[in-house]
Amino acid sequence: MMNWSLNLASANAASANQPPKTDENAPFTRGRYEPVQLSVHDYRELQEKGFVKVAGLIPQSEIHELSLHMDRVLQGQETAPGFPPIDASMSEADRVARFSRIHNAHRVHAMHERFLLHPRILDVLESLHGPDILALQSMPFFKQPGQPGQGYHQDSYYIPTLPNTLIAAWVAVSEATEDNGCVWFRASSQAEPLYPEPDNEFTHESRTLQGVFDNHTASDDNPETNQLAAVAQRYPEVACPAKPGDVIFFRGNVLHRSHANRSSMPRRAFVGHYCDARSFVPWNMGEGWEGMERGEGANQYHVLARGDTHLEFATPRFGTPCAAVEERRSRVVGSLIDMPMAGNGKMGMGSVRVMR
Repeated sequence: MMNWSLNLASANAASANQPPKTDENAPFTRGRYEPVQLSVHDYRELQEKGFVKVAGLIPQSEIHELSLHMDRVLQGQETAPGFPPIDASMSEADRVARFSRIHNAHRVHAMHERFLLHPRILDVLESLHGPDILALQSMPFFKQPGQPGQGYHQDSYYIPTLPNTLIAAWVAVSEATEDNGCVWFRASSQAEPLYPEPDNEFTHESRTLQGVFDNHTASDDNPETNQLAAVAQRYPEVACPAKPGDVIFFRGNVLHRSHANRSSMPRRAFVGHYCDARSFVPWNMGEGWEGMERGEGANQYHVLARGDTHLEFATPRFGTPCAAVEERRSRVVGSLIDMPMAGNGKMGMGSVRVMR
């Protein structure tokens, strides 16, 4: 079975492989959606368990549109630079075997960019994670009947951000059940440090901690050989089934896995990864980048979805409305407030405003 990961960082350097920039996603503004209102309970859920499900977040009409797109991809009726070739002579089994997931097609296909920057997903991220959001990765999962699951892993193992502010949004495109391979979380395991691979230079503080090991087996679906299985046993395991349009948000360090699709129906999902836009990102989809050898980050390849940043960022190729294409407004970033001091002293009052 082939797992196609698009070599789109290389495509960046080869303009002939890139689609032209368009504004076809321009109509998908925040104004066309009902605002999202979360609760303190939702916030606590994410902080305490490492994940929270927001039911019915994405409209059914858009979920249906994405599912039809995935059908057309499997049939070879819709493609983009970097997609594996599908031709009419291939059997259904061969077509399905070409795809389990596609990494980072938002750089070459408007549909993927639109869902990565979906206003209702960004509304939730803004409420739960903070106002400055950088969109890093898109990844639709096809998970046809019989396709395998993925063993215990931490997403921050694959996508480093400094400081570690990674968060995922897992959109159910079809119903996700225990039979067809829904996500299982080890609740509260986001409290664990990152267990890094030996050659990963961007492992935050965790390598110096006693008890942290060099992790050679992340995502191995055999719990007997996956080193993280022993860590996972410290926490209760919770299945997270989802209906089409539900979105599961989870932290980069939370341990999670999925099982094989044992049903007769596909389990389809679209996953976006994000971080605080003020985090340094030494990652560009597994590919090198200009300045990498000098220790420079790759923030300039990732789209500023909300808020602002002092770092570089990319603009969306297909015109999806987001902070990267909007005029950013000044923001009150700090204040001096009354605070009791020894000897009846006080700190002064006032505010600091960043002006542009």
